[in-house]
Amino acid sequence: MTAGRAYAGLVSPDTATGAISADRLEQHRRELVGYCYRMLGSIHDAEDAVQDTMVRAWRALPTFEDRAGLRPWLYRIATNVCLDMLKGRSRRALPMDVAPVATGELRRGDARPEASWIQPAPDSLILPPDDDPGERTVARESVRLAFIAALQHLAPRQRAVLILRDVLRWRAAEVAALLETSVDAVNSALRRARAALATNDPDNAPSQPPTEDRALLAAYLDAFQRNDVEALVGLLRDDAILEMPPFELWMRGPDDIRRWLLSVDAFGHEQMTPVGDANGSPAVAVYRPQATGSPPTAFAIHVLDVADGRIGAIHVFLDPSLFALFGLPLDLAS
Repeated sequence: MTAGRAYAGLVSPDTATGAISADRLEQHRRELVGYCYRMLGSIHDAEDAVQDTMVRAWRALPTFEDRAGLRPWLYRIATNVCLDMLKGRSRRALPMDVAPVATGELRRGDARPEASWIQPAPDSLILPPDDDPGERTVARESVRLAFIAALQHLAPRQRAVLILRDVLRWRAAEVAALLETSVDAVNSALRRARAALATNDPDNAPSQPPTEDRALLAAYLDAFQRNDVEALVGLLRDDAILEMPPFELWMRGPDDIRRWLLSVDAFGHEQMTPVGDANGSPAVAVYRPQATGSPPTAFAIHVLDVADGRIGAIHVFLDPSLFALFGLPLDLAS
């Protein structure tokens, strides 16, 4: 979204407040979307939260005096927006958080509303560009789907403390100032958050280097498009999972995943295309024809967790509304 569109219709702040322009605010949008996404578990909600943040900041500029503190000020506004949005809401989750493990029989379970589920997010929307490989690896780990789901188990203020301290590396005093609390309270919240996260995010295997991800993704696409179930299952770790929001379906292990794949009639008829990374992992868009002779239409986004040279999880998001986030059309009609 351009700065002009973001602030269209709003009254410009008094020019006496200094030269903080809409473009200067927009420089922080991408990192704020990443922060709000970690807080909320939904890329759609995160973008709404950041838009609200920018509008509030734009309107409050006449009273803003600490020019050197623009970034912390925006984070304070964004945090308050997220905390308000989280009031009275149930946490978002992944299927393995809310349903028992299934076998590979053709049973999808119950569908839940979109607001029940963690959403995937393109890295291009939530991770700032970084040429440092080490920093990029850390950033990718901080948006893994399992990590985002684990964050949702934390109380909202604990969630903010952990993200600001451990992900964004703010000092305790800076977080205390943002949350208007004491350093001791921040440190106490951080200890509790870390302990809870260790329980709810047991899958802490590091992700692969991007070049190895690409090779495994190519093999995954090849197996899928050749309808070669055995080749696809051969790419899986022994503890691999497959899950499919919005259905309460998830299964673990190559045997049950093989049984599921063999039972799905449309397997092998999809058109699949890589769409870059989502949540620090390779992602694929899947188009499927609705009837014989009809053009393939948006069906699902697959996000693959990769570790130790194998696929550890296949997250299948059956949500066509996600395609626009990746700049994709809803159908492949010529």
